[in-house]
Amino acid sequence: MNKLRVCFAGTPEFAAAHLNALIAAQAERDSRFEVVAVYTQPDRAAGRGKKLSQSPVKQRAIEAGLPVFQPLTLRNEEARAELDALACDVMIVVAYGLILPQSILDTPRLGCVNVHASLLPRWRGAAPIERALLAGDKSTGVTIMQMDAGLDTGVMLDKTVVEIDPRETRVSLEEKLIAAGSRAIVAAINTLEALQENAESQDDSQSTYAAKIDKADSLIEWTLPASQIDVLVRACIGRAPAFTLLDGQRVRLLESAVDSARSDVPAGTVTHVDKRGFSVACGERSVLKVSRVQMAGKGEVSVGELLNGKPDAFAVGTCFDQPAASEES
Repeated sequence: MNKLRVCFAGTPEFAAAHLNALIAAQAERDSRFEVVAVYTQPDRAAGRGKKLSQSPVKQRAIEAGLPVFQPLTLRNEEARAELDALACDVMIVVAYGLILPQSILDTPRLGCVNVHASLLPRWRGAAPIERALLAGDKSTGVTIMQMDAGLDTGVMLDKTVVEIDPRETRVSLEEKLIAAGSRAIVAAINTLEALQENAESQDDSQSTYAAKIDKADSLIEWTLPASQIDVLVRACIGRAPAFTLLDGQRVRLLESAVDSARSDVPAGTVTHVDKRGFSVACGERSVLKVSRVQMAGKGEVSVGELLNGKPDAFAVGTCFDQPAASEES
């Protein structure tokens, strides 16, 4: 039996973990596929030195000895011809970051298959993990989808449910989705043609859009209840950390919890501070306890570590700026 020739397209760590799973699985005796090439975004300037940085997917592909392709766009005949020459049966796409035009979607014999980090049609779009947390969803999951020209609108081949714990963060939920998605895509590719025959259409009337988290979303409004701010902190860890402003300077909040105390002081006012963290008055008389932060231009630290060097950094009575006319620079 000839094995399916697989091209993989992805860029960040989330995608690299799925590539790892495919590379490991293709060596198994009953595997029906082999990865023959990898697509990823071009190297980007990163860090203060602005040195070119390889994507996690490229790094893993090089380690595995796989050919790597990094087109600036797939919207031309050259890109289509390059993919066609690889004679792949299917392209697996995981957080690639480039739009696949119809000419590319049609090139592999079995089309292009996507691993999406939600239970479609809920949370189509760029930030399904963050949006599921912000919405208070109790569960989410992974959908293996046959790609079409729409935004996450293709028919569904397989779905795996993942429960969301009460104190889940973006990082911890992503780890669970990586594990689920890695298992699901390996199983799906080994039974791909059967899954395609029984594909399920999405109900567009049930769709929701997972817009990318931007600076305006991450800026804390202290007039909201502490429970909502705590969810924002947990949902934005990693990519777009929740932040507030103190004397015009950014303070990122990286770890928090709802305090049992109540407060009648104005929202955004520090009500208590010790080595375990500082408390801030929020809307509805609620209080948020903050235990880990990142000051502008500095690394992340516990509040206790910060107070060792700056004991008055978050003194009682300190007021964080309200976001009405302020944004992170």
